[in-house]
Amino acid sequence: LLFDFFISLINSAIYGLYNVTVAIGFPSYALAIIFITIILKVLLYPLMAKQMKSMMNMQEVQPKLLDLQKKYANNPEKLNQEMAKLYKEYDVNPMAGCLPMLIQMPILIGLYTALREYQFEPIEHATFFWVNNLNAPDPLYILPILVGISMFLQQKASMGKNNEAMENNQMMKTMLYIMPPMMVFVCLALPAGLCLYWSVFSLLGIGQQMIMNKQKEKQMAIIEARRAEEAAKKAEEEEERKRKKKAAMMAKKRKAEKEAAEKNLIEDAVIKEEVSQK
Repeated sequence: LLFDFFISLINSAIYGLYNVTVAIGFPSYALAIIFITIILKVLLYPLMAKQMKSMMNMQEVQPKLLDLQKKYANNPEKLNQEMAKLYKEYDVNPMAGCLPMLIQMPILIGLYTALREYQFEPIEHATFFWVNNLNAPDPLYILPILVGISMFLQQKASMGKNNEAMENNQMMKTMLYIMPPMMVFVCLALPAGLCLYWSVFSLLGIGQQMIMNKQKEKQMAIIEARRAEEAAKKAEEEEERKRKKKAAMMAKKRKAEKEAAEKNLIEDAVIKEEVSQK
């Protein structure tokens, strides 16, 4: 019953947004599907942003994870405990890489069912460049290939510049190199409208990921600048402490030399006094 309601909601969205395209003077079911994609992307933005942040944090903890694996190589129980602590400290979800797919699966299934049964009227408006019918698979396989490429680029963008993170994370390597070809194969038989949705969703995800990467770089630059400033301040304080210590030692040495000179003068005066008395 809930799934039927979801299908009905998608059908209503397609019909409503198609009417929007008619109102703006460019009647197109493909454009309606793109509008649906943009709306879903906006609605899912907070959740996807959290997932992307978790993946970026995962890259940061990779070196520490490697250290823990070496340190507790013979103690799996302790290793799991320490890894759990590290994930909690850095707000990391090890399954974050699978989250986009898990989120999209109900939507993809719903769209697949809706597009398979949807009666496009008029059918002339259910085209997309080389695709004559959005209900049918892409005859040139361009959209399935675009799905694979966009998925690969999105996964690659989520890894940023940290290649070490990918090399040491089997799940990330699987998502990067195995999933895109699999999705291309799956999409070959799917309606072109569904492939259009998926590719646009992934392309928007790439843009979102690039924005978050830039924000992360700015944050890291600020943190590094703050660390450098703190390090310089500590170095300056240490230098000042050494200078004061050296000045104190010099003052103490001069005082000792002065006291020694005064003592020598007194001793010389005593000796002269004794000699004069004799």
